[in-house]
Amino acid sequence: MNSLIVLLSSTILLAAGYFFYARIIERFFEVNPENVTPAHKYYDGVDYVPAKNWLMLFGHHFASIAGAGPIVGPVIAVAIWGWWPAIIWILVGTVFMGGVHDFASIIISIRHKGRSIADIAEDVISKRAKLIFLSFVWLALILVIAVFASICAKTLMTDPRTVIPCFGLIIAAMVVGLLLYRLKVSLLVSTGIGLFLLIVSIFLGDRFPIEITGNASLIWTIVLLGYAYVASVTPVHVLLQPRDYLSSFLLYFGLIAGVAGIVVTQPVVNTALFHGWKGTQGQWLWPMLFVTVACGANSGFHALVSSGTTSKQLSNERFAKRIGYGGMVLEAFLAVVALLAVTAGLKAGTLNHMLSPGGPGPIGAFGKGYGVLTGSILFGKGSMVAVLILNAFILTTLDTATRICRYLSEEHFKIKNRFFSTFVVVFTSGILAVSGRWTTIWPMFGASNQLVAALTFLVISSWLICRGKSLKYTFLPAVFMILTAICALLYQMIKFLREGNIVLAAMSIILMILAVLMVFDVVVNVRRRGLKCKVL
Repeated sequence: MNSLIVLLSSTILLAAGYFFYARIIERFFEVNPENVTPAHKYYDGVDYVPAKNWLMLFGHHFASIAGAGPIVGPVIAVAIWGWWPAIIWILVGTVFMGGVHDFASIIISIRHKGRSIADIAEDVISKRAKLIFLSFVWLALILVIAVFASICAKTLMTDPRTVIPCFGLIIAAMVVGLLLYRLKVSLLVSTGIGLFLLIVSIFLGDRFPIEITGNASLIWTIVLLGYAYVASVTPVHVLLQPRDYLSSFLLYFGLIAGVAGIVVTQPVVNTALFHGWKGTQGQWLWPMLFVTVACGANSGFHALVSSGTTSKQLSNERFAKRIGYGGMVLEAFLAVVALLAVTAGLKAGTLNHMLSPGGPGPIGAFGKGYGVLTGSILFGKGSMVAVLILNAFILTTLDTATRICRYLSEEHFKIKNRFFSTFVVVFTSGILAVSGRWTTIWPMFGASNQLVAALTFLVISSWLICRGKSLKYTFLPAVFMILTAICALLYQMIKFLREGNIVLAAMSIILMILAVLMVFDVVVNVRRRGLKCKVL
């Protein structure tokens, strides 16, 4: 099949979801531009700061949710089950689940003083539900920080050309923050200056690669964790928000170049349409496809960003749909481009070879495929651009996850000092990163992340129940995600037991028990309140 047909069809379906279904959801949640958002009501100059322009907040939100996930997940799924199941889940999941999940998380958070979706569980379900959700999410974020610090350190070590651009972006972001918030320079001028500094840093990085001798991985990991600490405690409008905003332009550029490459060359999709229900590795399509492809369709991590940093910077409720639902749609579009990069950019059989042990892996496969697609557009520099974009977004996810984990620490452990709470987060993550122990528990992340999405839908549904509203837009997604997450954990538990991995098998059992307890609390809470749930 011609890749351009796939791209155009996907674009039309995603656009229809945003312009029609998202509008229905917006009305259903009674978005009111007259409401005062927490960014204004609880302004503190550190975390609660209204974004200067909704485009800045969109850039922050999009850069935070669109890390390596919407690229890695689809690439792996294509190799195991074929490209057809992967793209159907990306499109359907985004329109009816992911977009609703992200948008609703923002709305519910701003109606509860900008608190996290996990903390709000106490108000709409029970105190036990809050403790379960907060504890689980806190531990998951500690793992994410450790993993992304290690991955980014490895990238800086293996491709020294990305060092100056990665850290130059930080300087450019602080300049943009200063221009916008202190000197009151227009967004257009500030953006132009920031992008100029970013381009200069990319040029310098290519000319002057920085290599570290000795234990480079350890050094870079410590440097990145130190950066994550500083970024977490610094006022959001000084570093995090403008940095993510500038980072988003890298991805916009990458998407435009990828689309242009497809339009110009119109390569044919040459990988298998469908590998069967058990795939090439004996993994059942359901539930494993739906935990393999999370970012790009529906991801629990998005709820943490939506109700963690985004809700505290939203200046007006009318922007919630653009940022929450719109950000999810654009991420799905990125997933489609990534899928086409490895299905149309690589020769038949190349993908499985690259994903085999000892190969460059999904990121390497994407980089090579993207380089082929954009060969005539980026003059052979496509692979380097792909690596640079990925590294920038991995770093973005690292600092955003650290800040969110700091918020959760303050909510969960009642720590009021942001410097101490961030130290606890970074120190704990650092132990996992430096020791390499994150590799032991990382196989649990896919199912765990989707369990967060399932629990988020439970909180959203309970919130609607408390207000006597219909569950017609959230009930089926909640049931589907709960069953998918629990069955994926059960599937992995059996696999771990067969492999003799008692630790991961025990963790799977514990997570399943916690999920069942939270579902039980939701049912009990509905009966106790005596509310009638109108499902259809």
